[in-house]
Amino acid sequence: IRFKRVITGIVLLLGTVLNSWSAVWAVLSDDGLEFYKKKTDRSPKGMIPLKGAALVSPCQDFSKRMLVFKITTEKKQDHFFQASHVEEREAWVKDIKRAIDCLRGGKKFARRSTRRSIRLPEKVNLNELYVLMKDQDDGVKELKLEQENRVFNHCFTGATVVEWLISKAKARNRPEALLLATGLLNEGFLQPAGDMSKEGAESPEQSVFLDDTKALYYFADSGFFCEGYSSDEDVLLKEEFRGNIVKQGYLVKQGHRRKNWKVRKFILRDDPAYIHYYDPTKEDDPLGSVHLRGAVVTAVEFVPEAKKHDIDGNLFEIITSDETHYFLQAATAEERKEWIKAIQAVSKSGK
Repeated sequence: IRFKRVITGIVLLLGTVLNSWSAVWAVLSDDGLEFYKKKTDRSPKGMIPLKGAALVSPCQDFSKRMLVFKITTEKKQDHFFQASHVEEREAWVKDIKRAIDCLRGGKKFARRSTRRSIRLPEKVNLNELYVLMKDQDDGVKELKLEQENRVFNHCFTGATVVEWLISKAKARNRPEALLLATGLLNEGFLQPAGDMSKEGAESPEQSVFLDDTKALYYFADSGFFCEGYSSDEDVLLKEEFRGNIVKQGYLVKQGHRRKNWKVRKFILRDDPAYIHYYDPTKEDDPLGSVHLRGAVVTAVEFVPEAKKHDIDGNLFEIITSDETHYFLQAATAEERKEWIKAIQAVSKSGK
């Protein structure tokens, strides 16, 4: 059996020498995962053979990093990758699993998983369940909740999750719903927000989801943030983050001063209409934000000085209402189309 599909995209890779994260262009083929410094490079920086490899997702080796998965080669070398959001991680994991399965001659890939450790039914698909939970009309409602002089935005209680699972016939009773919720927590789909839920999640024996009205949680790729008593300036800044996340992922951005191009993680929010960009190698605050109300976004085929940096294809431009220009590059033509469509919608509807 041959695994013929080849998928590509930007992911973060933990370097084995300097022990630091860097953005790379990854290419998955039938027998390995190659990674390049840039999409235009002809030769890869390295290749991870998948024959005899094992895959772990989510990888819990990093307490402050979510969406990490690990490939361990036949020679017991560990390689760590981080995706930009849950759906992207699941897509990579699914295809890497298929590649490993095919190299093993169709033998079912077995790994130490949450499904086995907490005995989830085989028919349960946690990824599909997560998508249903996030449905804006029929899913778990994200709320603004106050607790111990802190305000938790875009979160919900453990009891709410359990009750939703029962009301949607995903579980027959509270113990069964608690089992599903624990699976979602262990797989990284749900994250603990307050002190009580964090204590349960960090239990030395096994992460525990709490069926409690005081235990707070949030979706892994939501607009969650926590704030305490703050100044008026802080409140104005936090306003940028109140919108729902519409789209997120890695893009290559041109700098305003040096005109060099770097991979950044972008998060697009509506109402208020903002797109924030981050250094994907660090778990820090955003490097900058773009107010999109009244902005214009279009595909472009040429950007001055882009060719000098081997940047070519799938380019687009955002022009804000104050006529600031931002040049960006997507990984594929389809991704560029999706980003333009999403930004156009937010710029017209968001405040």
